[in-house]
Amino acid sequence: MTNNSAHIFSDTPYIRLFSQLSNDQLITIDNYLQKLLSQEDSSLRKTHYFHDRYENIYIESDQHELLEFLMSESRQHCAQMLKVETDKLRIGYWFNLMQPGHVTTLHRHDDMDELMSGVIYLVVPKHSGDLVIHHKNKPITLEPKVGNYIYFDPETPHEVTENLSDNYRLSIGMNIGLIQKGD
Repeated sequence: MTNNSAHIFSDTPYIRLFSQLSNDQLITIDNYLQKLLSQEDSSLRKTHYFHDRYENIYIESDQHELLEFLMSESRQHCAQMLKVETDKLRIGYWFNLMQPGHVTTLHRHDDMDELMSGVIYLVVPKHSGDLVIHHKNKPITLEPKVGNYIYFDPETPHEVTENLSDNYRLSIGMNIGLIQKGD
């Protein structure tokens, strides 16, 4: 991790920001993903199979305007926080679809050269699972809200509590890092 990202999270374990997209636009992204899932579209790749579900759903190639806007918006947020130019950052992302009864296991995102990790919430029924960040061995529970980004240090262990609602919950997980030669 670089000094830039270490400094960002030295006083707070997370940063919450808001998307400029409306709830209707976020629902449009949800509808797009649900259509791909229902068709078992070949552009989807599923990984991290735990507790009878895939925690990560990647879109191999995507041309969805609103989804591209979200990733651009997130890159802009991170560039401001890291004090680097937006075009110097890359973003990797995946969808996390949690049906009733599902959880996301405790994990970290410090596998490679990530500077920041984050999540944005698209569909959040009441009681559909909270983000729990384990900061300095103390759990901090964050209630998700539609259209909210939450950014945190990739080295921070985190998990999502059980979806106790009757509906699915949908978020986009992200890792943000510097563009490397060959990217």
